[in-house]
This record gives sequence, C-alpha cells and structure tokens, in this order.
Amino acid sequence: MTEKMPMLDIQDLSVYYGGICALNQVSLHVNEGEIVSVIGANGAGKSTLMKTIVAVKSFTSGKIMFQGQPLKKEAHDVIKDGITLSPEGRRIFSPLSVRENLMAGAYTRNDRHEIEATMEEVFTLFPRLKERINQRGGTLSGGEQQMLAVGRALMSKPKMLMLDEPSLGLAPIVINLMFETIVRLNKEMGLTILLVEQNASIALSVCQRAYVLKTGTINMEGTGQELLHDKRVMESYLGIAK
Repeated sequence: MTEKMPMLDIQDLSVYYGGICALNQVSLHVNEGEIVSVIGANGAGKSTLMKTIVAVKSFTSGKIMFQGQPLKKEAHDVIKDGITLSPEGRRIFSPLSVRENLMAGAYTRNDRHEIEATMEEVFTLFPRLKERINQRGGTLSGGEQQMLAVGRALMSKPKMLMLDEPSLGLAPIVINLMFETIVRLNKEMGLTILLVEQNASIALSVCQRAYVLKTGTINMEGTGQELLHDKRVMESYLGIAK
C-alpha cells in the first residue's frame, strides 16, 4: 500500500526579513484529519511560518505543497484552495458588527444560502456570537473576540484551519473552552488543524503530532504525548525541572 500524501507538505523552507533569517530550512507536514502543533518561545518564527503558508509573507527557498500542488502566490487564492488563518491578536474589524465580521470571512464564496448555513454552524459552536450578532466587534470581551476570529476563519469553509496563538490574553476558563472547540472541530467535523501556540502544555495535549521551533529551526518533533513528557520540553517550555 502506498503512503498517503500529506495535506500540507513543507520542505526546506527559508524566510528572511531583510538580512535576518526568520525560518531556516524548516520541514514539516500535516496529514488530513490531524491536529498538528508548532510550539516555541516568542520570536521563534511561529507566526512567520503561518504568514508564509497563507502567502502573506514570501519565502526565499524551499517549497510548500498543499494537496499535492504548489502553494498559490496570492493570499485570496490560498483561501479559495482551502487554507484559512485565524491570526495572532485576533485582528477582527472593530467597527463592524459580529455578523459583518463573519461575512467578511466568506468573501471568497458566492452562494448566499450556503454562507448563511455556515454562519449557523459557527453560532452552534459559539452561541455567544449569536447573542451578540449586531454588536460591534470592538466592544466584545477578549474571549468573544477570539471566538469571532475563529468563526470568521471558519466562514470560508476551510479544508485546513490554522490558528496562531488562540490562547493569547485569555482567561484560563476561556482557554479551556477554546481548546475544547478546537478538538470538537477536529473530531466531530473532521477539520484538519495546524496550531501555533506558546502555551505548550495545552497545545501538546490536544494534538496528534507536534514540532518544536527554536530560533527559526525545527529542533524536535514527535507525537504530542511524547513531547509533553520529554525532559527537554518540560524544562524549556513547560517550566518543569526534572
């Protein structure tokens, strides 16, 4: 039996900001139906990786393949092909209502009936958003804004959802709710997820596989449970001396 091709396959990816190397020959893959986490300290290159995958940032060398085809060079084409990013810091449109923010996430789609059906799916995941449907995004709490950012990303009906620091600035109870939803999206809806997260403990606990990114280089990889109990990860990223 031939091995199944990864949904996302990144090989020897290098990205520079001016003369500074942000990613150095990074290789990783995401199989269909997986949650894959990328953990690392602030400044390790995690957000650069995400921006490069969605074609917001160009790369110097290497290749990115999605479903066996080279990554498109324009961000809107990447979204049409099925990759959507919920960015670090949420970046919702503060003056727009919850509904308008969600509609903005569906800008590559045309069928109004299907868009409305997707919005109802988002409201099922995040009932609070339906309660706030006409409220301006900027007046929502931090947790509600994160729900809105994820909901907006889901409005494009992605094949792979990318989440950049979804726990950032949230209270523990909201973090738990957010990650319960991430697991639900994966298990119940079969959505493939690439998760970048500084909160290594929770990221490793929900994923099938993970990579450790350090100063732009992948220096460890394994299953979530393997890395969660690895001495080096425990000491460097979980704050546990062993």
